[in-house]
Amino acid sequence: MADLRFDPDLRALLATRVARFERRSIPVEGLRPAAVALVVMPDPEARASVILTVRASGLSRHGGQWACPGGRLEPGETPETAALRELEEEVGLALPPENVLGCLDDYATRSGFVMTPIVVWGISGAVLRPDPREVASVVLLPLEELTPDRVVLQPGPPGSQPVLALSLPPRGLLYAPTAALLHQLAEVAVHGRDTRVAHFEQPRFAWK
Repeated sequence: MADLRFDPDLRALLATRVARFERRSIPVEGLRPAAVALVVMPDPEARASVILTVRASGLSRHGGQWACPGGRLEPGETPETAALRELEEEVGLALPPENVLGCLDDYATRSGFVMTPIVVWGISGAVLRPDPREVASVVLLPLEELTPDRVVLQPGPPGSQPVLALSLPPRGLLYAPTAALLHQLAEVAVHGRDTRVAHFEQPRFAWK
């Protein structure tokens, strides 16, 4: 993938491709609605990157796991407003609604949530201030690293789909659901491909 700079041309490209993507929703019945912010920000070299966090180890759900900012919807919230709220709460980044570029496919997790991925355009010069109660650390992962050759498929439980992971040296393997959302972000928004990921399985450690 070519070097992707954080500039207005990239914003226009991502917005156009996300807008024309025919996203698929999942009925919420029996599951809890949640939103995830896929935020494109510049890293110190001005490369377009996505905010990735390590969740605090003391959290009751998914502690110590890689994730993008997000959480369950509060009463009356849309996925877009929930994603922006969680973004500010988790890493201290407040962005206006007009920075939302669109949504990708819903993804149902083994832990009982329907996650709606919200693609958000960040800002230059922002200082991220993670809340230590929720976030152990923050990484800006360059979009150029999210290439198809980084996808690793591992066997899932008998009769299930493969588990999707991304190989991201030196960080190791990043697993679904976060890996699935990031892979679709790159495929749809950067490459313009209608790649689906909601069918991929998650590793057992992410089921709780």
